Amino acid sequence: MKNKALKLFRKLHKWPGIIIALLAILFATSGVVMNHRELFSSVDINRQLLPPGYQYDNWNLAAVRGNLITKDSTEYIFGNIGIWEKRSNQFADFNQGFPKGIDHRKISGMAQTASGQLYAATQFGLYGRQRKDSAWHKIKLPIREERLTDIFLKQDSLLVLSRSFLLKSANGLDFECIQLVAPQGYIRETGLFQTLWQLHSGELFGLPGKLFVDLLGLVTILLSLTGLLHFFLPKIAKRRKTLQKDNKKLTANRRLNLRWHNVVGYLFIVFLLINTSAGIFLRPPLLIPIAYTKVGLIPGTTLDNPNPWFDKLRRGVWDETLEKYVLSTADGFYFFDENLQQKPQRARIQPPVSVMGCNVLQETGPAQYLVGSFSGLFVWDIRQQLVIDAFTGTAPHAATGRPISNHLITGYTESAEGENYLFDYSNGLQHTGSQKRWDMSKELLDKTPISLWSTALEVHTGRIFEHLVGPFYILYVPLSGLCLLMVLISGFLIWWKAYRRK
Repeated sequence: MKNKALKLFRKLHKWPGIIIALLAILFATSGVVMNHRELFSSVDINRQLLPPGYQYDNWNLAAVRGNLITKDSTEYIFGNIGIWEKRSNQFADFNQGFPKGIDHRKISGMAQTASGQLYAATQFGLYGRQRKDSAWHKIKLPIREERLTDIFLKQDSLLVLSRSFLLKSANGLDFECIQLVAPQGYIRETGLFQTLWQLHSGELFGLPGKLFVDLLGLVTILLSLTGLLHFFLPKIAKRRKTLQKDNKKLTANRRLNLRWHNVVGYLFIVFLLINTSAGIFLRPPLLIPIAYTKVGLIPGTTLDNPNPWFDKLRRGVWDETLEKYVLSTADGFYFFDENLQQKPQRARIQPPVSVMGCNVLQETGPAQYLVGSFSGLFVWDIRQQLVIDAFTGTAPHAATGRPISNHLITGYTESAEGENYLFDYSNGLQHTGSQKRWDMSKELLDKTPISLWSTALEVHTGRIFEHLVGPFYILYVPLSGLCLLMVLISGFLIWWKAYRRK
């Protein structure tokens, strides 16, 4: 019975291991890159080198998030393409001064103050620009985190939103950092998705945690390579024996290779199992049951933060009609008083927003907004407590099933003439009442590559294989993860039963 079990474990370890080894190397390598976005932020990849679907076509792939019309009627569009000045159907590069790398030109919002100063919120901080003939310069903020999610105005004040704080300035240079008040009935908890995300990346334990996950990536690569060598070395030895060549050195290397494979494997087995298990829940279909689940904060981790809005702020606006701030957060929409002193009120009726965050929060009338995300586009009338699906004209359905809709809304613009344009991640520019078409110029396409970090994300999630397997790519992460778990567990059991005593 013991021998039969060992034989089964060897089969489960050998053949699935050969298949998963190359994928595991891709997971590990891309994961290390993703863990150090700033380090690799200056490295770009030509989109033409990637499979079909990664080239811009009709402003898809979150090319545009919004626009800004300045006091002199100049229009700028911004998003993953950076910032471009729009003149009818012509576009001029307006990214002078940003650091090298397209990642530094991912713009989440723009604003212009009464003095005419332009501001841009990016993944790596706040930038300002005075004139067209000048360049963007970075503005120092009184916070460590540089990932900004939005920027907007309240009368003469400039408001900048990071993922955790609201920053306020009267002159655009000196900012007050405001930690927002906890809402009524606040419970110290976070999303299970967020917890697993940070556990998988190691960010849950700060920089030491990320470095340890990097080590797990290197361990995964080592186990994959030594496992493949253990499979191929006997075949090489057999060929050499046929040719009557000496195999002593090859035999010694094979034993050393197996020893490293076993020792490293059993030392890190528990951590590899935990990391792999967390990863398979970060993509559909296993993401679906946890997308909106809340869990308590793990003591001593980065999520165990006294700030009740830590890593939760996404979009914001000052509403003159309500005389309140309207903020989109990871916990839903909240209304904050003008002085930001009272406990915020959660919107009783609010539009659905994808777990990936709100991309559009556009005021269309007094206390009325267009709200767009990967959950679709909705008209939200706050005073009438009404939410309507902008595509069907009906009330939205409850958040069940897929965490995304058929309309992956990434941006919205409104021209000075009142023409409205909607941007879908897959389909790009969608006309809403206007039939004008924008053409992406050759200069714009040439200057908007994809970052190495984004490429690593596509590899890590399996989306880069969509052109080969179609919609089944969505199963890449869970199936690969389950296969990797089986290989890890069977490998440990083989070591425990066959090699431990030796």
